[in-house]
Amino acid sequence: MNTAIPNASIPNVILVHGAWADGSTWSKVIPLLARKGLTATAVQLPLTGFDADVAAVQRAIALAEGEVVLVGHSYAGAVIGEAGNDPKVTRMVYIDAFAPDAGESAGTLFATFEAAPLNDEIRPDARGYLKLSRDGIFKLFAQDLDEAEQAIVYATQGPLHASALGGTLTQAAWRSRPTYYFIGNQDQAIPRVEQERMAARMNATVAHVDSSHVPMLSQPQAVADFIVSAAA
Repeated sequence: MNTAIPNASIPNVILVHGAWADGSTWSKVIPLLARKGLTATAVQLPLTGFDADVAAVQRAIALAEGEVVLVGHSYAGAVIGEAGNDPKVTRMVYIDAFAPDAGESAGTLFATFEAAPLNDEIRPDARGYLKLSRDGIFKLFAQDLDEAEQAIVYATQGPLHASALGGTLTQAAWRSRPTYYFIGNQDQAIPRVEQERMAARMNATVAHVDSSHVPMLSQPQAVADFIVSAAA
């Protein structure tokens, strides 16, 4: 991808992590965005339920001065689809993400998808929170990172309450905004073919990279360039 992208015209980027993650998943992308003159905010989702996650993103949007590019990874695609209806949000970026329409949730989409290898490595606890096994992280979620980074991803994963996957969108922000979709071709969590279908439904601008489900960690320059293109 071309790295000689002019400085962006939209000043703010709000980055929203997915399940089994936290805001540190954007640590490599944030300085790359800063070099292009963008102010980045990485939201910390509670992952306790869909409404709480949407509210966390809405608070970040409220604090931003000026227009916002809203970026969501994985489960957060559903979250930004709802939170992105704020008028400050002018562009939407999906990174290997669920993209529900109004009346849909990440869970309803997931139920229609081809089976992904990661599914067998999801472990529920007694309180309804979902985590990934060690093999799930090392072999299927972040298989293109080195072992030290994989260990960090495993240690910092944020358990997701299963109910969050049932959070239904009242209005899909991507219906009324320019939308961009970034696909990791080796994604073992959301099959590539399903991502392509969601991107086509959104009429999104699409880019591909040879990465796992976490391209922001394995291919941060490509992800940053894509976000900057959306902002510009």
